Amino acid sequence: MIMAARRRAGTPARRRASTAVAAALLLGGCTPGDHRGQGGDPPGPPPPTAPSPSPSTSPLADCPASGVRIRSTGGDAAMGLRALGLELVNCGDRPYQLNGYPVLHVFDDKHEPVLLRVVNGGREITSGFDQPPRQITLAPDERATAVVLWRNLVTDSTVVATNGEYLTVAPAAGQPGEEVDPDGPIDLGNTGRIGVSAWKKADPAAPVPDRPAPPPVPSAVPSSVSPPDGRL
Repeated sequence: MIMAARRRAGTPARRRASTAVAAALLLGGCTPGDHRGQGGDPPGPPPPTAPSPSPSTSPLADCPASGVRIRSTGGDAAMGLRALGLELVNCGDRPYQLNGYPVLHVFDDKHEPVLLRVVNGGREITSGFDQPPRQITLAPDERATAVVLWRNLVTDSTVVATNGEYLTVAPAAGQPGEEVDPDGPIDLGNTGRIGVSAWKKADPAAPVPDRPAPPPVPSAVPSSVSPPDGRL
């Protein structure tokens, strides 16, 4: 009787202990990593990704340190006379002042400097481009223009004709220059000179196309020859 009572008293305790051990084994042997991705589990949220950096949208991101950008606007030719338009844009955030002529440097196909004389104005090359320089102030996004002039002329067969392939233009003396597209060879013949008009302010009301119109065609009459009198 005593033994039977002890057995009856110990049975519930052993059952509770066995149940606790079984539960501990089940919890210890089943971790989230053991069945992740199985069909019975709901899909978890995707891991966070670092946002990609957005490109800069600042209008000054591509503006040179000088605060201005220079480009050519195309060339024109008439009877050996060449004209190449230049455009300077104030791409900075403050006014920019000009008073004078662009500073030109011409280089050959090996990027060696071409020895020549730069003439301020077009008097030695053609007429109509000799307006004197004036003080101009460009507000941000305003433009100034100028024209480069030369002749493809050979007057001495003993002198080798000169061809330039590259052109740099600076806003003024002592300032850094930018390479611009000469729109073809700078075929100077054996003249040894190139001219450039003074900067002048562009009409702010004029739209700015992707590639502005070429400069006006200069007179085909050499400066040393007087044009005919239109009254005759």
